[in-house]
Amino acid sequence: MDVSLFYAPLRGPFLKRYKDFLFSAGLRDEGDADVIALMTDDEFHVVACGARAGHTLKQFAVSPDLEGEGAFATVLSELINEAARAGVRRLFLCTKPKNRDMFRSLGFSPIVETKDAVLMEDRRDGFSDYLAALPRFEGECGAIVMNGDPFTRGHQHLCAYAAAHCDALYVFSVSEPGSMFSPEERFDMLKAGTAHLPNCHVLKTDAYLVSRATFPAYFIRDEQHADAVKADLDVELFRRRIAPALHITKRFVGEEPFSPTTQAYNARMKALLPECGIELIEIPRLDAISASRVRSLIQSGSIEQTKDLVPKTTYEAILRHVNRNA
Repeated sequence: MDVSLFYAPLRGPFLKRYKDFLFSAGLRDEGDADVIALMTDDEFHVVACGARAGHTLKQFAVSPDLEGEGAFATVLSELINEAARAGVRRLFLCTKPKNRDMFRSLGFSPIVETKDAVLMEDRRDGFSDYLAALPRFEGECGAIVMNGDPFTRGHQHLCAYAAAHCDALYVFSVSEPGSMFSPEERFDMLKAGTAHLPNCHVLKTDAYLVSRATFPAYFIRDEQHADAVKADLDVELFRRRIAPALHITKRFVGEEPFSPTTQAYNARMKALLPECGIELIEIPRLDAISASRVRSLIQSGSIEQTKDLVPKTTYEAILRHVNRNA
């Protein structure tokens, strides 16, 4: 049986067959795939599948009749080859712990694991090499993980507060795409907006999934539980791998009064981080400033109204972004 590649969006009868097949396997379509691999029988029924979304492989399923027949390895191989042709040179996947050894036998290595999920990559020491390349600092170290889409006065307030309460502050600028501003724009805004803080060190996250939004959870059918699984995986990655390597003892977050998901995530960090000697410090929101409000103003063309909500450096970046995309 051959494997066919379908580039998103998948439409027509194959879309229904694909979703029905995932559902029958206890999985769900997260709807963000760039390419979907389908293996079909002579009557075009789906018997195995997988997908790639950016750097992430996901949504693998095989008919029970084909288990042990190499169908899974064939689908995986097709997606790996397709990724190479597309110039994607680093691949990740997230799966149930019971599947760890199967993926390990096919060249993937675990980065971090919880009771519900394991995050893996297609190289043995990729994450260790990433951590080893990061700078080290003396004294008490703190950390912020920030998307900053765009970097607001609220973000700046959080960074200034955190920098004043530790000797060295790591600010991880989340590098995955999918926001209004590109990863490079967000990184530059963050760097410029914190340049006055001498102990604030802005770093890229590379292709590593430090933002919980990027963790796939297609194998958790209940979406509310899926959010909890992503949060635990993200916290585990930080407290077991990142914080020990960089001697981080404080994690700073902004208070989020409007998002139940973020509230739950902050509560989870507050429960789990102290177990590893890491204090979670939650900072009240500054004057209800939010990046989503700034994005709305940009989308409506009210650029001038963003001036009081963002640092001067961000306002200049917004103008460049708007002019470039006009």
